[in-house]
Amino acid sequence: MPVLPKTNDLGFFEIRLESIGGLGANLAGKMLAEAGVVGSGFNGVSFSSYGSEKKGSPVKAHIRFCDLNTNIRDTTPVERPHIVGIFHENLSKTVNVISGIYEDSMVLVNSSKTPEQLKDKMKLLGGTIAVIDATGISLEEKNRVNMAMLGALFRLCDFLDTENMKQIIRKSLEKKYPQAVEPALRTFDRGYNEVKFQTFALPEGQEMPMPIRWDIPVLGFNTQPMGGMITNPGNSILKDLSISRQGMMPHFDEEKCIHCAACDTACPDFCFVWDEQPDKKGRPQMFLQGIDYQYCKGCLKCVVACPTEALSSERETDGYGEEHRVAHRFELANG
Repeated sequence: MPVLPKTNDLGFFEIRLESIGGLGANLAGKMLAEAGVVGSGFNGVSFSSYGSEKKGSPVKAHIRFCDLNTNIRDTTPVERPHIVGIFHENLSKTVNVISGIYEDSMVLVNSSKTPEQLKDKMKLLGGTIAVIDATGISLEEKNRVNMAMLGALFRLCDFLDTENMKQIIRKSLEKKYPQAVEPALRTFDRGYNEVKFQTFALPEGQEMPMPIRWDIPVLGFNTQPMGGMITNPGNSILKDLSISRQGMMPHFDEEKCIHCAACDTACPDFCFVWDEQPDKKGRPQMFLQGIDYQYCKGCLKCVVACPTEALSSERETDGYGEEHRVAHRFELANG
């Protein structure tokens, strides 16, 4: 019988998945727990926590494993994970995704960046970073990000049986979505085989930070603004919707644009920047200047609405970086 590589004081091996709604972390957590309980003979539990149940909002999935002699009577959130799976790297901007990790914890990140870049981005002191381009794999295989992340998680959880996981994938999909079984298995295999690791030693004299409680409200009766004033409105320059993206972004081709504003009507976040200029007859008209990507969550409704194919969907790259998005609005506004 397989043995857990390590456990905490209560006898649990704990995993936390950090994600956004729509990437399938909740289902991935359930399937991971099922593989450990049914396939490998551990005691296990899986549950999720989230706020508004909508695409793009933060989601956490919690998984615990223990041997058969240990009872699980704990369904509190995982605060000291041995493994963290981060389904969207930009979550680190607003969520402390590595909260509570140990010096030897493993952090799996869906990203095309290098482990060194991610270490700096997440302010990781020590531990092992595993990187898998789950978004790129899922787009190529026409499947879901969670299958690629599951494959990579199984590479980290070498005490689980991959063949049993493939049977669970088949069982979960073949009745309702038989056409999705083979792409899901290919995506799982690529996640397992393409993940890359790098370990960073904790600097001498430093300690890993203690976990930060995620459920403590920032605003309370002592810290709330007078009159319940909203200090960070939805159209604020402080807003950054990049954590809601799932790999594709609208690309603007100015030469094909007829400035009909169909895209602006469909856009839920007012991402399009316009400027009043004279037309060929000298009459004032609004002309589309471009997209402010700081506010774009990649829903692609504008691409569907565009009648001239001036907007097309393209894979998000570092070209859509924070500096570009923040500066773009001022550049367009000032000509």
